[in-house]
Amino acid sequence: MAQINLLPWRAERRKQREREFYAMLGMSALVGVLVSLLVWSYYQRQIDGQNERNRFLAAEIDKVKRQNAEIDALDTKKERLLARKSVIEQLQANRSQMVHLFDSLVRTIPDGVVLTAVKQDGDALSLEGRSQSNARVSAYMRNLESSGWMTDPDLSIIEARSPVKDKGAPVASSGRMLPFVFTLKVKLAHPGDGVARGESAASGQSPGAAARQGAAP
Repeated sequence: MAQINLLPWRAERRKQREREFYAMLGMSALVGVLVSLLVWSYYQRQIDGQNERNRFLAAEIDKVKRQNAEIDALDTKKERLLARKSVIEQLQANRSQMVHLFDSLVRTIPDGVVLTAVKQDGDALSLEGRSQSNARVSAYMRNLESSGWMTDPDLSIIEARSPVKDKGAPVASSGRMLPFVFTLKVKLAHPGDGVARGESAASGQSPGAAARQGAAP
């Protein structure tokens, strides 16, 4: 019987399988590296795109911040202009108020009353003067209340003082002495309040007519 040696064939087959295994292993490693590169490249592009969007957003945020700063500067400038406008309007109103105030002071003084001093402290006006009697002072306070430019008259002081002892004391236009000294305070009405149109306007009378009507005989 013939004998066949199969060892070389088996060794050759084993080597062939080893070569195929290492080839498959190498191909698997190569595929793994290629897949890793593709995944890394994909995510790198995503990161680069997000970074580009972030830079765009940062630039837009800086632009909005600059615009906000400009708006704040404009608001500050607007507030300064409005404050200046308010001061100018207040000065104009006060100038008009002073004209009407002095006109009302002249119109509301009844016969037998003389003013010796006028002092202003803000919206408060202090009036000092002399009078023939208490009734004249009461009539004067009524005239002030109805003038439309002065309100809330408050009599602080009224006392009898001998004109003989009080040298230089004024006298009435009729030549009679004024023995009573008084001090009263009133509040000033602003032209924009609507008070200037006052009670006398509501009754159809001018402030001067109301003053003449309220004056004591």
